[in-house]
Amino acid sequence: MCTSVQPIQWTSDLRNQNFDGIVLVTQSHESLPSELESLKAPLQDYSAVDSGLGEEVVVIKVPGLPGNRLVFASTGPVNRDYDDIRRFSDAAVNGIQRALKAGMQRPLLVCPPHADYKNNTLVAALGALHALYMPLEVRESNVKKNDHKVCVLGLWAAEEARGTKLVELANALENGRLAYRDIGGSDPERMAAPRVADYVQELFKDSPVKVEVVSDLKTLEKEYPCLAAVNRCANSVPRHQARVVKLQYCGEGPIEKTLMLVGKGITYDTGGADIKAGGVMAGMHRDKCGAAAVAGFFQIVAQLKPQHLKVVGVMAMVRNSVGADCYVADELVVSRAGRRVRVGNTDAEGRMVMVDLLCEMKEKAVNEVSPQLFTIATLTGHAIRAMGPNYSPERCWAICLRCLLSGARTMSSTRASLSTRTSCSATTCRPLLHLEDIRHLQLSSSWLQDLTSTAWIPKPLCRTPTLTSPGPAVLSQVYQQEPQSSPWQPTTYSLISKQRNLVSALKPCTNFFPSNYKRNTCYST
Repeated sequence: MCTSVQPIQWTSDLRNQNFDGIVLVTQSHESLPSELESLKAPLQDYSAVDSGLGEEVVVIKVPGLPGNRLVFASTGPVNRDYDDIRRFSDAAVNGIQRALKAGMQRPLLVCPPHADYKNNTLVAALGALHALYMPLEVRESNVKKNDHKVCVLGLWAAEEARGTKLVELANALENGRLAYRDIGGSDPERMAAPRVADYVQELFKDSPVKVEVVSDLKTLEKEYPCLAAVNRCANSVPRHQARVVKLQYCGEGPIEKTLMLVGKGITYDTGGADIKAGGVMAGMHRDKCGAAAVAGFFQIVAQLKPQHLKVVGVMAMVRNSVGADCYVADELVVSRAGRRVRVGNTDAEGRMVMVDLLCEMKEKAVNEVSPQLFTIATLTGHAIRAMGPNYSPERCWAICLRCLLSGARTMSSTRASLSTRTSCSATTCRPLLHLEDIRHLQLSSSWLQDLTSTAWIPKPLCRTPTLTSPGPAVLSQVYQQEPQSSPWQPTTYSLISKQRNLVSALKPCTNFFPSNYKRNTCYST
């Protein structure tokens, strides 16, 4: 197993012959800084015969440059309401892919700083590295002669300090993304729970991250009974048996903050007894991306070694199998906290595998310094259902804020303290009101009391809040501050001070219950 990242080198010399081509990522060749003046003339000459320059990635012969060739990948406009820094990443992906097609093995990525996006060069570098990723199965198959698509990726920066920092951050982030992609993207057999545990142990063998793997069935049943219920069917197949992978990092010096992470690691989600029908089961090997993100985050921490920080993480690696011994709807399971959970839908397995681990984190948090608890899970289908297939960043923040303000919600019955809902498969339940969507925020209500935050909101939405999507009740609660230079504005809000007014603006619906309202009434935006 190879977990080494693509080699990266920094240079300030555009004519460095250690490289065999330049990939230029920028908005327009007309706005290049003085350090890149030598690249402007050939692009101007090309635009004289092709007015479509900037609309497609082009390769230009430029004598004197490395490899005598220049790939130009324009970001296009970056100042519209719906533009963000991903324009640089996307352009870098396109540019590197074209460079590979041209035969480059030592491309030099040039992305000059942009006044409105201070991290655009780093984001472009990560886009290029994304295009150069080689899947784990390919690396292990020995089909390729090496583990990388190119020999080295060059990064241009005008100053040494900036170039050194770029390489350090890009290496650390790509190390984490490599682990994330390997675990999250590999097939359900290569990354079945036991093999995920093996991968993580090998990954952190010589690092400051400590790894503990819980595999004993009796321990799982005692400590994590809800997880054990999901694992019950898969446990009959040794290579599919569940694993709880615990990770811990302690930085140097007195600890000032503790991060506690729980990741959903469903190695394959059939839906269980509530099986995913209609052809929607394909791709469910990626239901482990929450746990993969936890492993990736720890890899980044291991590379950067931040001081005064403690990170505790756990990966809930379970397969949601269907068979004679699978857990079913209507079962009552007593959780680690002693609460009875009535299973309403076995395709709501994510909260089942995470709830006891989150409970354990809560137990440990009382002894930690400034703890913050998070759960990480794959809910992209719900994001699409909430915001539509073309949802944009400014709409996403609104729905997240609504979840924050709604706080913890539970459903009750005479026989169970909690329920996983009757119709909560990935394709049927309303996403915003899905308990698992709100799971990141339901640890306690007290943490909201003094919480303030800053969001970036498009000016048009703030000038004219309406009673239409996205999130009218949220938009009506924000303060308006309009800086002169940016189409996005910072808006500071106090969650607690706005919560009462927000809830009063909600209209009745039939899906979830605010804790301070009558049990038979519910509200939604």
